[in-house]
Amino acid sequence: MSLKKILIVDDEKLIRWSISQKLAEWNFKTVEAETCGEARKLLEDDLLDLVVLDVNLPDKKGTDLLEEIKISWPEVPVIMITAYGSIEDAVRAMRLGAFDFITKPIDYLKLQNAIINALESASLKKEVAYYKEKEQKQFDLTKIIAQSETMKKILEMTQIVAQSETIIVLLQGESGTGKDLLAQAIHYLSRRNISSYQTINCSAIPENLLESELFGYEKGAFTDAKQQKKGLVELAHKGTLFLDEISTLSLPLQAKLLRFLETQTFKRVGGLKDIEMDIRVIAATNQDLETAVSEEKFREDLYYRLNVCPIYIPPLRERREDILPLADFFIRQDNIKFRKNLLGLNKEAQKVFQDYDWPGNVRELKNAIERAMIFEGSPYLTAQYLPIQLNGKTSHPQRPLKKQLPGETMSLADVEKDLLIKALNKARGNKTQAAKILSITRDALRYKIKKWNISSKDLNLPE
Repeated sequence: MSLKKILIVDDEKLIRWSISQKLAEWNFKTVEAETCGEARKLLEDDLLDLVVLDVNLPDKKGTDLLEEIKISWPEVPVIMITAYGSIEDAVRAMRLGAFDFITKPIDYLKLQNAIINALESASLKKEVAYYKEKEQKQFDLTKIIAQSETMKKILEMTQIVAQSETIIVLLQGESGTGKDLLAQAIHYLSRRNISSYQTINCSAIPENLLESELFGYEKGAFTDAKQQKKGLVELAHKGTLFLDEISTLSLPLQAKLLRFLETQTFKRVGGLKDIEMDIRVIAATNQDLETAVSEEKFREDLYYRLNVCPIYIPPLRERREDILPLADFFIRQDNIKFRKNLLGLNKEAQKVFQDYDWPGNVRELKNAIERAMIFEGSPYLTAQYLPIQLNGKTSHPQRPLKKQLPGETMSLADVEKDLLIKALNKARGNKTQAAKILSITRDALRYKIKKWNISSKDLNLPE
């Protein structure tokens, strides 16, 4: 591991030497400068980790150089030193971004602690900046597959919404269309990306716990509340809260959410004080909220409050131009994951993908690719290892049996038994084939055969 390099800027040679000696004892490399001009040249020519900077220098004030460093090399921490201990100098230095301020004669223990803390803080900032940049690149809209005009318009709208000041966004679309991905893109492309992104699936948490998860609780609010807990709303301050499956919220909790959206204030469970927040709420649902309102399962006033900025993501079957590009994208991803080098879909598999309706949307397509990639040994991904419903060329396969309306005296039980017998006859008694004909599992077929007491005597099989 390379040693950290520290620049010492002081017009007194003895001071520079003594600091340099101490830094060498603490296992740091050092370079020295007598003036602001010399220091600036060293900063331009070398990769420095920290600067120890005197306030009074021959050619310029050290605070002036500090200001330049914070503009041109903001990642480099600066510790100011001075012989006079002027309060005004200290205040100005700290306002300009100095990490610490130390007076002469130098307390070397204090200097050592300041350097260690400054370097740790700089390292942490670099790490945070790295992951923030990585997240932003991950959710770069140009990397989202969108060949269809519909999706291109949705991405344009998403970019506008992300950079706007709107605090409520409603994402609607079937399960698996990518609402969660779009929500993250809105957050990481916005000015709120420096703050927290919190997410909760409203259908995954019991109703009696959901309120405390969202709004937190005070100590003693209920039996197990042994200490105060902040909720996701509070943790998302200055950032984004993503509420997935919002249609599953109970009516009482809908009322509390509406109040929060209207006022941007809330009370913790068991609390009396209103807490003010600044967050963007992104709600998502795969249900028709208008229908839920008409059925009195969703508050009308909350629906209209959420519907300020709606984005509807159409199902994959309505934007078929995206199917093959998405398949190629997931194949490239899985090539890395499974250490393979497939070149794409072959022509037969392309037709299967284009003909299928994808009721599970992008999620189903991704899973189908991953399953096939595990077993595929050819240069191209073939239809051989795709899930059976894809090989049926449609998400709603037609049964090969003729469907006839039963007579008036025929019960539903008789119809099912008759259908089972016909399937078994067509499959020549092969239960696996009969199960495929009926689009049920072999275990389900065996259960129904036992249920209706079907034996070989009921079948018309060749001897």
